[in-house]
Amino acid sequence: MSSLRKGSEKVEVGLKWDPSPLGSPPHDLDLVAATYTREDPHGAPAYIVHFDSRSPDGTITLNRDSRTGQGFGFDEVMTLELDRLGPQYARVVVGVAIQQNEQARDRPKAFWDVPNTGVRIREGYTDLSEHDFSAVAGHAATTIAEFTRGADGEWSFQEAIRAFDGDLTAFAAAMGSL
Repeated sequence: MSSLRKGSEKVEVGLKWDPSPLGSPPHDLDLVAATYTREDPHGAPAYIVHFDSRSPDGTITLNRDSRTGQGFGFDEVMTLELDRLGPQYARVVVGVAIQQNEQARDRPKAFWDVPNTGVRIREGYTDLSEHDFSAVAGHAATTIAEFTRGADGEWSFQEAIRAFDGDLTAFAAAMGSL
């Protein structure tokens, strides 16, 4: 039996990690999604979704936001309804950044400082990608996925593991060019 494929439509990104040891500053990882227009697919993002927020049109939502990693399963979950994104948008890049606290001035936290990290990207019940950040262990942020809209209007997925060092603001501004 065959079926028509419409490309990626509704995707869920889940991020997990273990809490820091008792008495230590918490590990705070954040999912970030940057949306780009057809006119500038690798430039400045049209908008960014992070920190318990959602896109202006409600198509990208951070459903669960954790500042400690405490809980069972995935600590942060973001939903991307690509099939509802306006036609002016051609690219969405998703990443993960570690929030740096004041103790991290001399040595910023990297993924190897946070135990049991993991990210899962899925559409429905199909896992598109799973990653443990081992390839970017010495860095403070990374892109994890790129969704692009083709000329036919269908969205395609590509795993995009690209490391970055810097704070969340700098990372969000640079995501489109990584």
